[in-house]
Amino acid sequence: MSLQDRIDAFKADFEAGKPPYNAPSHIHEPMHRATRELIESGAASRALKVGDKAPAFTLKDPEGKEVSSGDLLAHGPLVVSFYRGVWCPYCNMELQALQEALPDLEGLGARLVAISPQAAPNSRKSVRENKLTFPILSDPRNEVAQAFGIRFKLPDYLIDLYANVFKNDLPGFNGDPSWTLPMPARYVIGQDGVIAYAEVNPDYTKRPDPSQLLPALRSLRERQTA
Repeated sequence: MSLQDRIDAFKADFEAGKPPYNAPSHIHEPMHRATRELIESGAASRALKVGDKAPAFTLKDPEGKEVSSGDLLAHGPLVVSFYRGVWCPYCNMELQALQEALPDLEGLGARLVAISPQAAPNSRKSVRENKLTFPILSDPRNEVAQAFGIRFKLPDYLIDLYANVFKNDLPGFNGDPSWTLPMPARYVIGQDGVIAYAEVNPDYTKRPDPSQLLPALRSLRERQTA
């Protein structure tokens, strides 16, 4: 089953209010509205694209160790996945799919990192619950996400839903009062720092299969050996 098939099955059960989710029906309209408004804003079109230079970054892993994009790129291409947090089931399914694809990515010489605004304890939980062997890096205040052009602020009505219905305290979860998130995104960055693959979707329920990363990585390898 593809990643999107798994997501679609989860979404159908969630929106139907089936156990164990038992989601109240009134939550779905504002969630759909927020996604629709983010799509219509054109925010995704302003994110970095193929051919753009990727911003360099240095972020901490869940154990507090600094990880730099420059060091990673010294060893080969870099795959970066931006995700919202361990509280998001769609993000967890994506992380699990990336873990499954990791041998294929590494077989083409790539390193993989995930980037999230969540604080280190939540990243440790994400690593543990999703059984990840690649690093999750904390992006305080979504500054790296902003550099890639994918940070956005939640509308007030969605903040109210997150805080009062889901009891999802993003300011506490992320250590940041801004109520901002990254749009889910994946990038492949060549060793020259140029973006070779970019996928940004303002609809967090749409996630491409990790296999779509492979052609860009193969192309980078072919250029390197030519």
